Amino acid sequence: MAGVNKVILLGNLGADPEVKHLEGDKVVANLRLATTEAYKDKTGNRVENTEWHDLELWDGQAKIAEQYLKKGMQLYVEGKIKSDTWQDEQGNNKKRIKIRVLSFTMLGGKPDGGSPSGNSGNYSNTTSSSSTPQVTEASVEDDDLPF
Repeated sequence: MAGVNKVILLGNLGADPEVKHLEGDKVVANLRLATTEAYKDKTGNRVENTEWHDLELWDGQAKIAEQYLKKGMQLYVEGKIKSDTWQDEQGNNKKRIKIRVLSFTMLGGKPDGGSPSGNSGNYSNTTSSSSTPQVTEASVEDDDLPF
């Protein structure tokens, strides 16, 4: 039986993307995304819990991330869980969990406090041999979402 490995995240970037240009035209971008959930405890006090996620984007998406993504931006991400294992210099086994981004959408306005643009960009991997992502524009309305 086949399995499902799908992740959906909505959060804010904790830093500008770290982009590396590799051999040939390969490009990888690494991002840190914070997701925060809030609730009230038994005494009625508001409690916030923030999780940090390591994201990995490749090729066309990495180039878009390098050009447009900035610390503080709100991002909607769809991807899959990926793990890396290696041995450090002392021979200890290490493991890192990250999210391989398959598509993302930039939400909200500019991170520097500028006025909202009213548009978001949706960036997806394509199944064709082209590394250029599909780009579509969609209208975004301001919501009173709790997150």
